[in-house]
Amino acid sequence: MKIKKKYGLWTSIAMVVGVVIGSGVFFKADDVLALTNGNLILALLAWIIGAFSMIFGALVFSDFAHRIQYVNGVVDYSEVAYGKKIGYIVGWFKWTVYYSPLSAILAWVSAMYTLILFNHHNPANSYFTWLLAFIYLTLGYVMNYYSPLLAGKFQVTTTIIKLIPLTLIAIVGIIVGLHNDILINHITTAVTTVQNKTGSLTSAVVSTAFAYEGWIVATTINHEIIDSKKNLPKALVMGTMIVFIVYVTYFLGIAAVLSPDIILIEGDNAIKLAAKTLFGNIASVLITSFVVVSCLGTLNGLIISSIRTPLSLAIRNQGIKPKLLAIIHPKTTMPPISTLFALIFSSLYLFIWYGSLNNWFGQFIAIDEIPIVLIYGLYIFLYVWYIKTYKELSILKRYIIPILAIFGSIIILYGGITNPSIGYYLIISIVIILLGLIFYRE
Repeated sequence: MKIKKKYGLWTSIAMVVGVVIGSGVFFKADDVLALTNGNLILALLAWIIGAFSMIFGALVFSDFAHRIQYVNGVVDYSEVAYGKKIGYIVGWFKWTVYYSPLSAILAWVSAMYTLILFNHHNPANSYFTWLLAFIYLTLGYVMNYYSPLLAGKFQVTTTIIKLIPLTLIAIVGIIVGLHNDILINHITTAVTTVQNKTGSLTSAVVSTAFAYEGWIVATTINHEIIDSKKNLPKALVMGTMIVFIVYVTYFLGIAAVLSPDIILIEGDNAIKLAAKTLFGNIASVLITSFVVVSCLGTLNGLIISSIRTPLSLAIRNQGIKPKLLAIIHPKTTMPPISTLFALIFSSLYLFIWYGSLNNWFGQFIAIDEIPIVLIYGLYIFLYVWYIKTYKELSILKRYIIPILAIFGSIIILYGGITNPSIGYYLIISIVIILLGLIFYRE
């Protein structure tokens, strides 16, 4: 039994916008400023450079989506470009090393902002945080299995809701900041101190990459999108442009209300303080609740992809027990065993993230950023193959766009290499991939 085509253009756009705009823009704003030593201009530059890899990458992948369609976007493209085994490795990697840890992170972030909403004293690392994170994770998988259409509607709804706080803070913040000359003063100060506060721009770009990541997940449902050869490319291009505009204006909006020093001090709570400054106490609580919904929407999109990636391997008769994982339940039209396996892997990474934050391993392991760094290494190989293969394209499409996508990916890779925990995560990734090869079938 095959999964039915059930998603239209708006759900596809919501997969792009809804997964990208989630937690990253809220809890990475202070990290980007910290990595640029509080310089607003360099932080803004990091957000712009980070968007390079997303926007130009989406333009390339939109052409892939038009030309290649099977079960799971990136897995399909890798298989066509470099063969069956590479396609399998990419699928195994995206399931076990990419979607699973990111799903765990988003469950944790959703729980953290829920506790921030209720003024909990330790929202990032209390027992309530981890219990709630596991509950969010489990409920997400249950909803996607028993009602995939509801999950699709939830994705669209949360995408609309999450744009509310970002748009309000962006527009009102910029207007107020310009009216009071605060934004101009912050920019002037940043320009005059840019030479003394260079910080690590490449590391800041990597931090923005986490906030921008997720645009590719829409390709995981390409075989479930109605008229996917037409709608998926549109979703990738339109979605990434919406994200870029929203992110840059939001960052300017919050910087127009709070000074860089205040943003650094407040950290993940900066959006609540900015909302309180602009709209008052009641509005700040409402906007923080929108942030929670925003994070849950991103979690939902990642869960959608987490379920379908092991399924895409099973359909190819690859991976763990492919005949079991490929089973589609006739009532839910969803794969029960693939869903269960995906939940187990995500829960395992939630446990690892708990250990990382509580110093179990002697060193912090950044499972929030390093999987993204590694996936951009894969994208470079696909961009190169694209340039070599599609000779009939114009110079703009064949060379300029993919080269700019490669440029953005290289910056992210370079910044990722400087991460002190990348060695640990590379070892973990290599071990998991090697274990995956045990289940590969010629």
